[in-house]
Amino acid sequence: MELCPSVKNILLLDSEGKRIAVKYYSDDWPTNSAKEAFEKAVFTKTQKTNARTEAEITMFDNYVVVYKFVQDLHFFVTGGENENEIILATVLQGFFDAVGNLLRGTVDKKEALENLDLILLCLDEIVDGGIVLETDANVITGKVASHSIDAGAPLSEQTISQALATAREHFTRSLLK
Repeated sequence: MELCPSVKNILLLDSEGKRIAVKYYSDDWPTNSAKEAFEKAVFTKTQKTNARTEAEITMFDNYVVVYKFVQDLHFFVTGGENENEIILATVLQGFFDAVGNLLRGTVDKKEALENLDLILLCLDEIVDGGIVLETDANVITGKVASHSIDAGAPLSEQTISQALATAREHFTRSLLK
């Protein structure tokens, strides 16, 4: 048994079980089709529940899955069968609240897709390689916000949308010269 709590995956799906943002931290699902099959199965198992006010917990295929829904978004955090549910629920709540902060309270599929870069940064701040780094939504939001406003950062440290914006800016300047 591992001493350090770990997360197998974090999933953000829409109300039809389609991917919005997913991160896998284990080789339990070696192929993309295995990942998609897991997402579909876990969505199907949980969609009839009412996990809107607080997180729900279920055992699924020897995994502990904690999940919570808001509007047309379904948030999931998966851990191994011996993982502590409270830690997984804390990770879920941190992700859920950080996304709420980043989307300024408008937590729905359209807003999530428009701010996908922030959500993916959020996932990177919460878990790295399956190890939980941070669960405090305000800390996560602060780190993500500092990434997204640092336009002077080297391109290697920028998100794709930031890099495109920077490139667009440079291109526009070169046309105007």
